[in-house]
Amino acid sequence: MTKEGADSLRDELKHLKMEARPKVIAAISEAREHGDLKENAEYHAAREQQGFIEGRIQEIESKLSNSQIIDIANMTNNGKVIFGTTVDLVNIETEEEVSYQIVGDDEADLKINKISVSSPIARALIGKSEGDEVVVRAPGGEVEYEIVEVKYI
Repeated sequence: MTKEGADSLRDELKHLKMEARPKVIAAISEAREHGDLKENAEYHAAREQQGFIEGRIQEIESKLSNSQIIDIANMTNNGKVIFGTTVDLVNIETEEEVSYQIVGDDEADLKINKISVSSPIARALIGKSEGDEVVVRAPGGEVEYEIVEVKYI
């Protein structure tokens, strides 16, 4: 997991513990005051939300405790593509330029150019260097890219 991804999870965990959990506890308490719990939709909705929050807290804590955090900015840039690097590519056929950061599965978001380390393009890039040409075998066919720059940011 990248340092940025770990920080994001820590922020979410803090929000869940400090804001969301107390709000849902207050909602459950308020719903209990309305009387019969068997037919109290507010109570059941609040309990369901509490279960979701507690499950997410456990999931985040587990991920943070079992993950290895990589801070790519503290590594020496030798031009090699590794987990956490940002890679500038040029499609050899169309000359279209694109930039991707290789991140963990949980952090991947194509809208902000973060691709999973297990994606076809990341698997093709890992271990390559600036100037190398790579062939990505994607569901839409093979695409050839040239690695223009590898950034350790």
